[in-house]
Amino acid sequence: MSALIYLIPVALLLGLLGLVAFLWALKSGQFEDLDGAAHRVLLDDEEEDEAATKESERHDRS
Repeated sequence: MSALIYLIPVALLLGLLGLVAFLWALKSGQFEDLDGAAHRVLLDDEEEDEAATKESERHDRS
């Protein structure tokens, strides 16, 4: 029973911490573009792949 004296404030603190993290994510725009990642999967990335290959070749030489 005396453990509840410690567990209840810890549970409330963790809940408050989760709420603060959620509100921070909302404010920083984490949930703005929910469909963007799903659409990017379907796009053709050949131009980006070529740029990444050139970039990695440049790093390999130095």
